Amino acid sequence: MPDATRRPFARHGKQARRRSWTTLVTVVASALAVLLVSGTSVAAIAGAQLAAAPETVELSTDDQSTARTADITAIDGGANILLIGSDTRVGQFDSDEDVEGARNDVTMLVHISQDHQQLTAVSFPRDLMVPIPACTNPATGTTYPAATAAMFNTALGNGGVSCVVDTVENLTGLSIPYAGLITFDGVIEMSNALGGVDVCVAEPIDDTFTGLHLTAGSHSLEGADALAFLRTRHGVGDGSDLARISSQQVFLSALLRKVTAEGTLSEPVTLYKLAGAALSNMTLSDGLARPRTLVALASALRGMSTANMLFVQYPVADDPADKARVIVDQETAHTLNVALQNDVRSSLSDSSTGRASEESPSRGGTSSGSSGAAGSSGGTEAPSADPSTPGAATGSTAPTPSTTRTPTATATPLPSSITGQSASERTCSVGN
Repeated sequence: MPDATRRPFARHGKQARRRSWTTLVTVVASALAVLLVSGTSVAAIAGAQLAAAPETVELSTDDQSTARTADITAIDGGANILLIGSDTRVGQFDSDEDVEGARNDVTMLVHISQDHQQLTAVSFPRDLMVPIPACTNPATGTTYPAATAAMFNTALGNGGVSCVVDTVENLTGLSIPYAGLITFDGVIEMSNALGGVDVCVAEPIDDTFTGLHLTAGSHSLEGADALAFLRTRHGVGDGSDLARISSQQVFLSALLRKVTAEGTLSEPVTLYKLAGAALSNMTLSDGLARPRTLVALASALRGMSTANMLFVQYPVADDPADKARVIVDQETAHTLNVALQNDVRSSLSDSSTGRASEESPSRGGTSSGSSGAAGSSGGTEAPSADPSTPGAATGSTAPTPSTTRTPTATATPLPSSITGQSASERTCSVGN
């Protein structure tokens, strides 16, 4: 495990690079833009020629050593990459907010199995109370002492990307040598580059906080609407952050199906736009922004089935000290941690889809409708859903009924209390 004392990450200035380097940087930018699962060839990704290189940060000494000396495709026990969505408003799209600091509003641990047959993306609730190690803020130089219990989303403000990585490492017992951070602008630009993502809505979503209003049916979301959908909490499920996570899984699964089914990244123009959006709005750990790593990563993910791309929520329970917070469900979390540590091929055959999503009544999909922040009219109407009864702000309530899944003979089922879905499952977000 990493030491509690951290070295602040450093922002490296842009240096002159050969064209081959920028091409390889494009590989990871494009891959990360779709949660590292492009399913296309290195040659197709490398078709986007960009002169810019991403901003980079340093992780801990141990993580840097692993990233620099190991082949990402041959790391014992599989490779781990942490993806962070920052909620900073400073300089972002049309926001006039000057929010002090930044928080890791969305945090996903991506585990790629050593045999390259499965990808597991684990979402951590922002309101989860966890131990956070001592970290130094890279902008101010302020050192924050270790905390035995603090909100998970304070880690980024304490010590940047490196602090979030250390927090997740301590929580899971995994080594995470690679990381990437993206801001609001990046989400907007990448959804635009893809020409929108079709999402299913089972019950109308009306959220005055994000300005998102969607009727039941199918909607093609891009730009500010896509961002609002990913951010909405008050408009889905029971209004909790846990509900938002399952709704985000609906969006990301639909995005991955679009990319893999339509060969989006094999289109040079789309690829160029997608890579450009990622490069200009992402910060990568320096170990990830390396030619050898980028080519190997793209190669490892090529051809992976969406059925083997799992989205799961980290197991939590109500915080007895604060009903607006959650704590780790220690027994179930231990089972998940051990499965990831031992690189066990897992399945969600007995799990529910989460509190703000449900299996689509039409597996074949529906025609797209229009959407908008001020209001929208849906496409084909989806049958009424029957979501679980809303509970506390972020507490644990009964999940939605389990989806019909065919267990994989070689996969070990995760505990049924772990909610999630595979990218191949067509699910709908449930409004409240």
